[in-house]
Amino acid sequence: MKTSYKIAIVGSTGLVGRTVLKILEEKNFKNCSYTLFSSKKSAGSKLEFLGQSYVICELTENSFNSKFDYAIFCAGGEVSKKYIPIAVKNGCTVIDNSSVFRMDPKVPLVVPEVNPEKIFENSGIIANPNCSTIQAVIPLKPLDIKYNIKRIVYSTYQAVSGAGRQGILDLESGIKGEPPKKFPYPIFNNCIPHIDVFLEDGYTKEEHKMIDETRKILDKPNLPITATTVRVPVRNCHSESINIEFEKEFDIYDVFKLLEKSPGIIVVDNPSKNYYPLATKADGGDEILVGRIRRDFSIKSGLNIWCVGDNLRKGAASNAVQILEKLL
Repeated sequence: MKTSYKIAIVGSTGLVGRTVLKILEEKNFKNCSYTLFSSKKSAGSKLEFLGQSYVICELTENSFNSKFDYAIFCAGGEVSKKYIPIAVKNGCTVIDNSSVFRMDPKVPLVVPEVNPEKIFENSGIIANPNCSTIQAVIPLKPLDIKYNIKRIVYSTYQAVSGAGRQGILDLESGIKGEPPKKFPYPIFNNCIPHIDVFLEDGYTKEEHKMIDETRKILDKPNLPITATTVRVPVRNCHSESINIEFEKEFDIYDVFKLLEKSPGIIVVDNPSKNYYPLATKADGGDEILVGRIRRDFSIKSGLNIWCVGDNLRKGAASNAVQILEKLL
C-alpha cells in the first residue's frame, strides 16, 4: 500500500475548492502531496494550506502529465468536460463536483453514507451528486430500506452560496438596494422559484437533477418524484421539505429511532420547545439535521420531514473528501 499520494485540487480558489482545502486540513491529510490548480486569472497567487504556502498553478492540457493518483474537481462543468478525460487517460482517479458525468451509467454517483460500495465500481471517475440531492438521500435511504418508498415530493429552499461567490454578492448588494448580477431578480426580500435553466417541460434543470439523481442513488429508476427548487435569501445551508409515500405502513416512533441511528443524521425535533433544524445550526457542520418528522394524514402511508444541510460542506466538499478517504 502506498504511504503517500499525489493529489490535485482543481478550482482551488472557488467557494467549494477552498472548502475542500479547509476539510482536508481539519482531517489532517498530511500523507499526500498536493498541487492546487485554478484558471489563468488566479494562477501565481498563493494559498496557505496545511501550514505551507502553495502557489496556484494554471490548469492546462499538460497539467496531468505529472501522474496524479487522485483529483477533486470543483471548477464547473466546462472545465470537467474538457480536463477530466485527460486526467483519467493519465491514470488519475477523479472525484467530480460538476453535473457532467452524474447520469452517465458507467460513472458511480456516490454519497458515502448511502452507497459507499459504488466508489470502487469506478472507471476513473466518481461523481459527487447535486448538493440538494445529497442531503435528501441521506435520510431517504434508511427509510427506503425499511418501508420501501413509493413516491417523493421535494420542495427546496436553497441558499445563495449554492450559486457561488456571485450569488453571495447578489444578496449582499441587494441589501444595499443595488441590482443583481447573478440572479434574474433581487434575491434580498425575495424567494425565486428558478434555479438553473428552465426546460421544455416547465421544470428547471435543478429540479431534474434532484429527480434523476435520487433515482440513480436509490437504484429506483422508475420512482415517481416531483420537485420545486427555490432560491431564498439565506447565505449558506439548504433547507428541504420532503413528503414521502411508502409501500409499507410505519410507526412514527420507529421512524424517529431509525433516523436517530442512521449515519450522517442528527435528529432535531421537539415542537414543544421550538426545536427544529435551522440553517444557522447546520452551518459549518457535515451532518444533515432532520426534524418536523410527522405523519402525512392525507395518504395511507405518508411522512413529512424537514432537513437542513451545509451545501458547501456536505453538499459538495465534505462528500468529495469522504469519497477520497474511502479510496485511500
